[in-house]
Amino acid sequence: MTVALLIEQMLNGVQLGVMLFLMAAGLTLVFGVMGLINLAHGSLYMIGAFVCAVTASWSGSFWLGLFVGGLAAAGVGAVVEMVVIRRLYDRDHLDQVLATFALILILTEGTRWVFGDQPLWLDIPALLSGAVPLPGGGGYPVYRLAIIVIGLALALGLYLLIAKTRLGMRIRAGESDREMIAALGVDISLLYTVVFALGAALAGIAGALVGALQSVQIGMGEPVLILAFVVIVIGGIGSIKGALVGSVLVGLVDTLGRVFLPGLFKLILPASQATAVGSSLASMSIYLVMALVLIWRPQGLFPHHG
Repeated sequence: MTVALLIEQMLNGVQLGVMLFLMAAGLTLVFGVMGLINLAHGSLYMIGAFVCAVTASWSGSFWLGLFVGGLAAAGVGAVVEMVVIRRLYDRDHLDQVLATFALILILTEGTRWVFGDQPLWLDIPALLSGAVPLPGGGGYPVYRLAIIVIGLALALGLYLLIAKTRLGMRIRAGESDREMIAALGVDISLLYTVVFALGAALAGIAGALVGALQSVQIGMGEPVLILAFVVIVIGGIGSIKGALVGSVLVGLVDTLGRVFLPGLFKLILPASQATAVGSSLASMSIYLVMALVLIWRPQGLFPHHG
């Protein structure tokens, strides 16, 4: 193992973590404020990626595609909240799970109907092509570094929005006592629509950014959604700070485990067994971390009401 390889994989882990944060932040914000479990969040991630790919192909501008992709996800999220989600706030979590699972099927088939079955490809913008040199040799893609910077900038913006603005004050108040702020004259329905659209926009931006690293295809949001739920459980439900710490932790554990565990097991096992055992353990590593965190802190690392 070289220094360059270690740095490269750690950056890959942080980049994965930042992408998971964009997914998990919206998910935990919606759950924390509205008490809603939204399984359809991954579909908004997919919609953002598809709209970005089509817009970028049509206009030749990745940045326009990124903006329109986030905007489209926010728009779809707002419509879904007003048409379906609004009727679920007073229902139990089982009803919410069933309804949002149905939304997954509807949004998936709707995306297939609009964009077709074939995967789409999104080019990395020329401004972010190339690589920066790493200590010890080799280079790291500029685009992946840009994803880290964009993700951290959005995390800072989300913190400032929640902690320093009047809208954020209303969101925090709505999280604590929705009846009270409704009685004070705040339009709670509009507030919930804004929060849901904000979470959807973050998911759409995440999907659009990842679209330049992999193919944009139907169902691409579901695997990421599972990791986002792991992040929320580790970080603490409803906690933006917990989502950020948990997502970076999951990204690093998943990436470093997949790269280095097979090599470590080769020190004590035959090569064929080491690869099998290392790969299997790497696949389970984030769930083992989640189990350890839950044993130590059952409400997550940074419980929202801790």
